[in-house]
Amino acid sequence: MASAEHPGSPGWTGPVAPCTAGTKTKGEVSATGPDLPHPGPEEDSDADSSPSPNSSMTTRELQEYWRNEKCCWKPIKLLFEVASARIEEGKASKFVMYQIVVIQTGSFDSSKAILERRYSDFERLQKNLLKSFGEEIEDVAFPKKRLMGNFTQEMISERKLAFKEYLSLLYAIRCIRRSRDFIDFLTRPELKEAFGCLRAGQYTKALDILVHVLPLLEKLTAHWRVLMVPALCAMLVCHRELERPLEAFAAGERALECLGAREGHCYYVPLLDAMIRLAYSLGKDFVSLQERLEECQLRKPTSRGFTLKELTVREYLC
Repeated sequence: MASAEHPGSPGWTGPVAPCTAGTKTKGEVSATGPDLPHPGPEEDSDADSSPSPNSSMTTRELQEYWRNEKCCWKPIKLLFEVASARIEEGKASKFVMYQIVVIQTGSFDSSKAILERRYSDFERLQKNLLKSFGEEIEDVAFPKKRLMGNFTQEMISERKLAFKEYLSLLYAIRCIRRSRDFIDFLTRPELKEAFGCLRAGQYTKALDILVHVLPLLEKLTAHWRVLMVPALCAMLVCHRELERPLEAFAAGERALECLGAREGHCYYVPLLDAMIRLAYSLGKDFVSLQERLEECQLRKPTSRGFTLKELTVREYLC
C-alpha cells in the first residue's frame, strides 16, 4: 500500500491549519487546508524572487518580467455546472447520477472536465469537510436527504441547482478548495480507476482516463504541484509499457518539474532512474540526470527501493 507519509500519496495527511472564509488581517497566515500546507499562486510572491532595486534590467526587460509574473501568478478560477442527471437502477439500489462540468473561467477552456457523482458522494464530502472545516462551512447549505420523492423530475432539478450552488460556495473558500477532501471528491474515483487499470496491465484504458482527469487535477493543485506526481508517473509507466518512449519521457519531465528539489519524496529517485534509462534509449542528455541522481544519493545514501512501476501500482489501493 502506498505510504501515507508523503504529499503524493492518496492517504497522506499533514498538519491541520485553521482557516477562515472571511476577510483576513494583514498579519494573518493563510491556511491551505489540512493536508496542503504550502502557499501557491494566490499567495504573495516571495520577495527574494523579485528583481532587486539594483537590478541591471532595462525598463523593457523589467516590464516584460512583471508581465510574465502577472500571468504566472494569476489565480485559476473554476466554474461548476450540474449539466444533467439520470436515474440508475440496479438489482439492489436505485439512485440519481449527476453530471458535473468543471470549466476554467476567464478564457476558452479546451479541457473542461466532465464527471459523474451521486448524492452519497456529495454527502460523504460534506461529512468529511465538517470534521475539519465545520466553522468555515457552517453557512454552506447542503441538500437534505428525503425519504420519498427523490426520483421526481422536480426534486432532481432542484438538487441539480442546489449541488451547483454547493460546489461554487465551497470553491469560494480558499482552505476548502485546497483541501484534500475537495480535490479527492473531484478526481479520486477517476484516478482510482486509472491506477486499477494500470495494475491490471490495461495501459491504454488507464491512459485514456488519466488524459481526461489530469487537466482538472492540474487546475485544482496549482498551489501544490507535487500532488500531480503519482498520476504523471503513472502516465510515464503506461507509455513506456506501450513502447512510446517519447510520450513517457514527456510525462516524466512534467513530473520532475512538479517535484522540483524534493529529494526526500519517495518518487524522486525512482523517477530519475526511469528518466535516465529513457533518455539513454532516446539519445537524449542522460548525463545531467545521472549527475542529479548521484548527487542525491551522496547526500542521502539509500538502499535499493521500489522501481517507478512498483511504486505506482501501490497507489489508490483503497
